[in-house]
Amino acid sequence: MRRFKVDLKDGEVTGIAYGDPVRDIEVMFLHATGFNALTYQSILEPLAGQIHCAAIDLRGHGRSTLPAQPKKLKSWNRFRDDVIQVLQQTSPEGVVLGGHSMGATVALLVAAKRPDLVKGLVLVDPVLLRPGKYFSQHIPVLGRIGGESPLSRGARKRRNSFSSSGEAAEYLFGRGAFKTWRPPFLDDYVVDGVLRRDDGTYGLACDPAWEAAVFKAHRIRPWGAIRKLKKRYLPLVVLQAKKASTALADTDQRVHAVRPDAAVTQVPGTTHFVPMERPYVVRDALRLLYEATLEGAQGVDYVGAVRRTIDDSVGLMA
Repeated sequence: MRRFKVDLKDGEVTGIAYGDPVRDIEVMFLHATGFNALTYQSILEPLAGQIHCAAIDLRGHGRSTLPAQPKKLKSWNRFRDDVIQVLQQTSPEGVVLGGHSMGATVALLVAAKRPDLVKGLVLVDPVLLRPGKYFSQHIPVLGRIGGESPLSRGARKRRNSFSSSGEAAEYLFGRGAFKTWRPPFLDDYVVDGVLRRDDGTYGLACDPAWEAAVFKAHRIRPWGAIRKLKKRYLPLVVLQAKKASTALADTDQRVHAVRPDAAVTQVPGTTHFVPMERPYVVRDALRLLYEATLEGAQGVDYVGAVRRTIDDSVGLMA
């Protein structure tokens, strides 16, 4: 693993990378709300023999130093614009861009605004709410109706003080979002997700107030972003959770109405945490989409990345 930093106008974005550093980054992965780049290293590391791949810590997460002021965050477009600045420096010719949850939605927003920087998309259980939700967020009065969401309230209540990173890992194991994770993911999350503070205690790298603000900041247009993909060939894979997905139940129909060639599937036996439960499915999608973008490899069957015949018994095999 190689750590790197990218200087933006208001701070640094930190990241991890694998593979040949002489080449531009060819595959980039964006994490979910509250997590960090290192959380997904067991997905990316095996790709290093073939691909220069990376993941970054988004604003307010991991080790990135960009200002994160909860009261000023209204939209995930802030993350979109940060990612665009990073790609302009690390991958000016474009990347296969993947992401999980919020990271997947941000990847979609990036592709819509700067399609020249994105060669393909792997969206792992993206946050795709009903269109009316986004419409209301663009009208200030309606956006305030309904109060705070359960996810936002839950984030504010997170424990945020530990005597060590080891205590944090022990506390989080088997709890809440971490219940279904395979062992490497929690350990990797804690390394950059629970950091030492000046007073010697350890706290969450993603402050609970910032995480709560991210859960509320839906002044975006993801369905409009999908419609923009109709005008340009761009390999697209959507891996949706079978249970408790953050994407609408009819996401496949909605996406196929715009892009009939897109590979959209529900991964059996998974919750929202598809990467932590079926990491090889995500890894295969990134690899095959990368191969599909190589010169002379346009015919690679990237649809195979979704493993449409996968069942739960196969899924239990590492």
